[in-house]
Amino acid sequence: MAEEGRSHPEGLDFAQGVAPDDVPQDRPLPGHVTGEHAIMARHGDEFFVLGAHCTHYHGPLADGLVVGGSVRCPWHHACFSLRSGRALRAPAFDPLPRWRVERADGKIFAREKIPQVEPAKRKGAVEPRGVVIVGGGAAGFAAAQMLRAEGYDGILDLISADSAEPYDRPNLSKDYLAGTAQPDWLPLRDPSWYRDNGVQLRLGQRVELLEPASKRLTLADGSALTYDALLLATGAFPVKLPIPGAERSHVHYLRSRADADRIIAACASARRIAVIGASFIGLEVAAALRARDLDVHVIAPEAIPMARILGPELGAHVKKLHESHGVVFHLEDTATEIGPRTLNLKSGATLDADLVVIGVGVKPDLALAQSAGLAVDRGVLVDDYLLTSAPDIYAAGDIASWPDKITGERIRVEHWVVAERQGQTAARNILGRKEKFDAAPFFWSQHYDQAIAYVGHAASWDRLELSGDPAAADCMASYFTGDRLLAVATIGRDLENLRAESAFEARIGAAPPEDFE
Repeated sequence: MAEEGRSHPEGLDFAQGVAPDDVPQDRPLPGHVTGEHAIMARHGDEFFVLGAHCTHYHGPLADGLVVGGSVRCPWHHACFSLRSGRALRAPAFDPLPRWRVERADGKIFAREKIPQVEPAKRKGAVEPRGVVIVGGGAAGFAAAQMLRAEGYDGILDLISADSAEPYDRPNLSKDYLAGTAQPDWLPLRDPSWYRDNGVQLRLGQRVELLEPASKRLTLADGSALTYDALLLATGAFPVKLPIPGAERSHVHYLRSRADADRIIAACASARRIAVIGASFIGLEVAAALRARDLDVHVIAPEAIPMARILGPELGAHVKKLHESHGVVFHLEDTATEIGPRTLNLKSGATLDADLVVIGVGVKPDLALAQSAGLAVDRGVLVDDYLLTSAPDIYAAGDIASWPDKITGERIRVEHWVVAERQGQTAARNILGRKEKFDAAPFFWSQHYDQAIAYVGHAASWDRLELSGDPAAADCMASYFTGDRLLAVATIGRDLENLRAESAFEARIGAAPPEDFE
């Protein structure tokens, strides 16, 4: 996502004062403080001045939404405290700058900047001596970051099967694969952060055995760890395509940074790419490789890409968008064999392909939880607080199956932001906060210059209401079962997507993100 808002600020100078009535109740007011981009927002009769750009991807908070005592980013729904500037909900982790506010002569003035203050420990809190996190992806990193942000100073181990420090995985299929994001954009934190915050990173390690009764973990290298609280965030792994030739060296899956680097290296000598699967990841890969000026063919069994999730109208729009950028589709067809430089299809067609990327879904990595005897049913079963069937063991991310209040069903989703937010909630509950996970699921998918934002969860639906025009990149789709709204997808209507998220939370009585200042 390209950064915006770097130009010299225009508009109101909050240092010169603003009339209270000029500040909307639910929208930030854009402006600046003596030349630095800022927003002014209100919560009832209180007024706040904070930095104007989200600390995740630099999204413009002036286009966002004020909900309770927070402001939410229009791009990826990061949530910040108006009072402290703290990032309350992923995908942002860093705080916003803020200024002291003063009322004088009937106006609201921004004064000097306020330094960030680390939150103090809650008095009387009984915290675990040692916490172990298994999994270095979205949920695992977010939990580690939140534990330290909440003042936890006990032993903290983060075990990851990946050889790299936690990184921004959604970027792999987008800007990074396209070659428009530099490698140093990917890490979620500099390596020094882990040292400075006492997070023991154990990279390239797998846990072979979990013994809940003794609170003991045995790693693949034979070493052992004990814990007082444990978070399982083992993620998911790509579904392998069971056809002849799928093991060839020019056939790739995309899950890790190492996978992306191998695909990028292969692109140097490739001309025609076959992408098997028209999922969100498959089509993002197609868009990224078109940005490298490679010929891209997509093979998928459905008649309209993503119609099951987005509906036929949005699916048809996404297909036309990709076709307008040169992608060739082979729909209602499947690959039956991968040769050294060809791909055989069920229809009898043969495609030239010197690089193949397979994206046909993922499966949750449940092996450790199952072997430990935790309750599992197509996911690790957790309660409202993300606690598993075993005491002091939590689960978050792709493996967690939780009771979702929006659908009224137990669900498991594979969204990056959901995983991060579950990691944050699990961390707070490890510290005794008793916080329910009731955030509305959210994800985004980037296709060239258009982003699809999706909030809620509709595994199936029987009615779709579409407003606006997908062809104009300005639309909203609402998915219902009967009269129950389950999800909303938008293109070019970020504010409406934020409002839908807020409405879902209000409908189920979700507690707003709390600032433990």
